[in-house]
Amino acid sequence: MLIKNTSARFGLPSKLFHWSVAALILGLIWLGWYMVDLTYYDKWYNDSLHYHKSLGILALALALVKLGWQFYTPAPDTLPGLKTWETVGAKFMHYVLWGMMLLIPVTGYLISTSAGKPIQLFNWFEIPPIVNVDEGLRELAITVHYYLAYATLFLVAGHAGAALKHHLINKDSTLKRMLWG
Repeated sequence: MLIKNTSARFGLPSKLFHWSVAALILGLIWLGWYMVDLTYYDKWYNDSLHYHKSLGILALALALVKLGWQFYTPAPDTLPGLKTWETVGAKFMHYVLWGMMLLIPVTGYLISTSAGKPIQLFNWFEIPPIVNVDEGLRELAITVHYYLAYATLFLVAGHAGAALKHHLINKDSTLKRMLWG
């Protein structure tokens, strides 16, 4: 079992981080989409909001650990034979996805703490507000959070589509390097 990444493959922790963060992000986008149609009196309103905040903080924490892990053991080398635009596009896509993994939870944090109240993380402990958020910043954070979340859906679809293109059309090991086995 490979732990650290090599020049050719991702190690197990990198794969676990990748798929865990991906599942959390997709789940959070779905939960956010579900929540916006709930009324204040709906029995799921408070629970869905609580889970969305808690899972969002968890996604941020995992993304930060993933980032640290990537500094410790960098991603495998680019596969030989890729076109320049594919290499540049892949690097750009990864940078943008990293931005989303960091910016979306930060804007969610600003929204959640804008009333000066802490975030209850799964009722285990509180994450206090550390920034005073006025109404203008709160509205900006809501707008940015919303649009970045939906943009992430398109980016993830493009990311997955590129991986499938490499697997099915190019028949290279791009996707296999991030799968189990």
